[in-house]
Amino acid sequence: MAVQPNQTSKIDVRDLVPEDFDRALHIINCAAEAYRGVIPPDRWHDPYMPAEALASEMADGVVFSGCFADGGLVGVMALQDRGAVNLIRHAYVMPDCQGSGIGAQLLQYLCRTSHKPTLIGTWRAADWAIRFYERHGFVRVRGDDATALLRRFWNIPERQVETSVVMASLMLDHVTIGGLLSGSPRPT
Repeated sequence: MAVQPNQTSKIDVRDLVPEDFDRALHIINCAAEAYRGVIPPDRWHDPYMPAEALASEMADGVVFSGCFADGGLVGVMALQDRGAVNLIRHAYVMPDCQGSGIGAQLLQYLCRTSHKPTLIGTWRAADWAIRFYERHGFVRVRGDDATALLRRFWNIPERQVETSVVMASLMLDHVTIGGLLSGSPRPT
């Protein structure tokens, strides 16, 4: 059971350690229930993220941070360095703690550490996630530019590219996007 943060809760944000793995996996799968019936059925998995997939993401350079309320982990979010950009990955808050500022604290923590453009990919149908990122200064990249960024910086199936959007930490114009896309070949 997550500790519901309140005005007197001691909130800490820090990078996760191996001992946090099971709790982080639990948070991801609990919070991802919001996608059930929303994202395309062929993209839903049960569990949404198996332990092996989380371990694989971490081995691929996805570095998780967590928000702790009174010592209990209540939210996770990750940053992945992809050369010219950083990606915000796997942003999840326990359902009973959502709306309490946990996601905002995690996003601010990760953005403070990023000194290059930050991109976020999320499901097109996850309108609540898109609104969250817009409230925190991210803008939606449109059309072919979003598709090209997804193909260049994420290692995801084509079906997920078709059903996702990209949010950017700053207004990227075609010249900047062109510069990002003309860099080195797609990371593996």
